[in-house]
Amino acid sequence: MIDLQRDGDVHVLRFDAGENRFGPDFLDTVRDALDTVAEAAAKDGGPRALVTVGTGKFYSNGLDLEWLGANPDQFEDYLRRVHALYARVLSLPMPTIAALNGHAFAGGAMLALAHDFAVMRTDRGYFCLPEVDLGLSFTPGMAALVRSRLPGATAHEAMLTGRRYPAEEALAAGIVQRTAAEDEVLPAAVAWAASLAGKAGKAVAEIRAELRRDALDALNGPVLR
Repeated sequence: MIDLQRDGDVHVLRFDAGENRFGPDFLDTVRDALDTVAEAAAKDGGPRALVTVGTGKFYSNGLDLEWLGANPDQFEDYLRRVHALYARVLSLPMPTIAALNGHAFAGGAMLALAHDFAVMRTDRGYFCLPEVDLGLSFTPGMAALVRSRLPGATAHEAMLTGRRYPAEEALAAGIVQRTAAEDEVLPAAVAWAASLAGKAGKAVAEIRAELRRDALDALNGPVLR
């Protein structure tokens, strides 16, 4: 379901669970993988950059709504765990890049935004925050994360309209920073991450924490108003 490999100075974390929704097992496994990534970065010679990628036509479709429907009593605790995932990525002591091999929807789109940069596949896949079409609102932490990463006009449009952005439109809107053909998305992300791996991890984490202070505070605060 989750595969963590080393490619030179880069850790590559691959999600391989269909739509890669955030079920409890998925969250547990990704948390453990990120712990491994952080621990390795503290060792001499350990990889000092991270790339995440999905499989097939999905990067991630986010929250596991089916599981939530069957476990409504765990709603708040579940959201707390999702917030913890975003905060963990934001806190990693290394540069992070999301390789968007396919659809990044809702919570999966927000996971991509928790990374420093993103490379998006050109021929297939959308970035989308469809909560408004699902009759859902954003938690304070999620809203703060989106606001911290997207230009104001883009955040407004993406959150209020549920617009689906293909790669070139996502690039123009400031959602992703680079685009690539299907077979080049992961290599491009790994090469970019490798070029950043020499940055001092402690400094990266501290600088990012200040840049994203509002988002981190909200993600670590109350889940619901």
